[in-house]
Amino acid sequence: MHWVSDMAQGPFAAAVNTPVLHEAFDALVGEDRWASRYSLGSFPLRFPHEEEPDDAGWHIEGSYYPEGATWPYTNLRSRDRSLLMLFLFSEVGEADAPTRIRVGSHLDVPPLLEPYGEEGVSGLDLAPDLVTASAHRPLAHATGRPGDVYLCHPFLVHASQPHHGTHPRFMAQPPLYPAVPYELERTDGKYSAVELAIRRGLGRPA
Repeated sequence: MHWVSDMAQGPFAAAVNTPVLHEAFDALVGEDRWASRYSLGSFPLRFPHEEEPDDAGWHIEGSYYPEGATWPYTNLRSRDRSLLMLFLFSEVGEADAPTRIRVGSHLDVPPLLEPYGEEGVSGLDLAPDLVTASAHRPLAHATGRPGDVYLCHPFLVHASQPHHGTHPRFMAQPPLYPAVPYELERTDGKYSAVELAIRRGLGRPA
């Protein structure tokens, strides 16, 4: 696996700013609640190889570093991350190291994060509990064609895997940044789809 640094050239800026994606952001995060971005961040390029990768553990993405932290944190309101996004730039079949997804696992994560409050917790420290809590979830693979985009709940438990295909896999996995933080107690009840899912995971009414 090889990382390519921040990709902000014209085609990549255009890829994250299509009308259909913006409509989807509004539907999932809420109008005026997400920030436009003009880069797809760093690309994890995965190549066919006989050796097993050392980065294939189940996890959720962290998004900020408290003072002194050496691993990214996340909290119940998913600070600094509105969505996990997977942009496919090559054909990704079952053998091409598609991202593994535990379907519905985003509902297992809120109870694990709740005790850590606003400070949150390192994804590394949380990982063992994530693996256990989401073990019952069905498995899916993020396969597809160039131009396909997966918009995922920020708490979705996922993992990489070995590449047993014949062609490199090109994919970007940038966050969608928030314009305003997620709120789990809104007096007007106007929750976004992501907020409702967090509340559902906590057993709170919609």
